[in-house]
Amino acid sequence: MLVFFIRRLIGFALTLFVAALAIFLLLDILPGDPARFILGINADEQSVNVLREQMGLNLPLWQRFFNWISSLLVGDFGLSFSQNLPVLDLIIERVFVSFPLAIFAMLISVFIGLPIGIIAAMRHGKASDSVLMTLAQIGIAIPNFWFGMLLVLVFSVMISWFPTGGFIYWNESFFGAIKSLILPSIALALPQAAILARVMRTALVDVASADYIRTAQAKGLTKGQAILRHGVQNAFLPVLTILGLQFAFLIAGTIIVENVFYLPGLGKLIFIAISERDLVLVRGALIILIIVVTFTMLVVDLLYALVDPRLRSRGKA
Repeated sequence: MLVFFIRRLIGFALTLFVAALAIFLLLDILPGDPARFILGINADEQSVNVLREQMGLNLPLWQRFFNWISSLLVGDFGLSFSQNLPVLDLIIERVFVSFPLAIFAMLISVFIGLPIGIIAAMRHGKASDSVLMTLAQIGIAIPNFWFGMLLVLVFSVMISWFPTGGFIYWNESFFGAIKSLILPSIALALPQAAILARVMRTALVDVASADYIRTAQAKGLTKGQAILRHGVQNAFLPVLTILGLQFAFLIAGTIIVENVFYLPGLGKLIFIAISERDLVLVRGALIILIIVVTFTMLVVDLLYALVDPRLRSRGKA
């Protein structure tokens, strides 16, 4: 287990380094001068040169990357030139919107997707199975931003149960903040719940033909009882991987939903930073997303090893 953990930790560090390098290079090769974009086309050349020096744009590429990585390691994400505030402060403020949104969406997708997948597997080959899988396919096909607008139309405009957009901060009203996140969470969770239902159903259908399921049935259990007691645990291995991928997608996918519901989250911050060509802020926000996504996959790998002893034995080998 220790060898497995060390390997995954090394992979985690390498992934972060490669992702940081990719972000830096991709943003650096974008056309246009960020300093002139910030100051405007009518700014004099001396002011542009001063800002370029402040932003470090006059340094060689390798030195700028090294300085950026060195600053990240000590928790310095730089200063946002468009908002004149520390990037880390801006990110922390927005994280308390985006992360609860992703967590709520994850919980909704689990509580909807897993039961539907289990019911469909237990009714495999019957009309109810076809109906549930058809609904799941529709859920996958519906864009979450369109579903979000539909939710606003029904539950905010027509019956006024929820706000149409915006966010009430946690220190102002805890329940108000939760209410602000309900519709965005449902919109974000729908496609993921549909995917989870299909994966769970497929995994359980494969498990249902296993020898231990037939043995459990021979001992007096019905097929449904055998699947619930013995099949779900074994079918959960591929589902666990999907859950990790889904949480990573939900973290990154908040950009669209936050703009639909006018939520002041990390996705909205990235959108504003890109539109204002604030490269320091864009890099800082993106690297935070990558750290969260990569760390999530590391945790999933470790949980997978705890659930599946075969991975631990490979690590020892």
